[in-house]
Amino acid sequence: MVELSDKDVICGDCGSTFTFTVGEQEFFATRGFTNLPKRCLSCRSSRRSQRGPSDGRGSFNTSREMFEVECAECGTTTTVPFQPRGIKPVYCQPCFAKIKSNEA
Repeated sequence: MVELSDKDVICGDCGSTFTFTVGEQEFFATRGFTNLPKRCLSCRSSRRSQRGPSDGRGSFNTSREMFEVECAECGTTTTVPFQPRGIKPVYCQPCFAKIKSNEA
């Protein structure tokens, strides 16, 4: 097993030197990350804030293309964030919620 020690890393954005601590290295290892971080904490925070709020699923893209479809249950026109292929039925949010609650 490799013994970890703090490492000094140069930020790719601002050029400042920051410390990649043993604790951070252990955290990276548990996530399967093998590369050193490229940005200091300040630049990472700044970059995160530029991307906008998360939708709760790990995606920061708030300008997602929406597709208009007809609900397979009630026939209402609704929009979905994916392009249906016609293989599976597509539902509006209320019908989808009703179907999911019946499965539980």
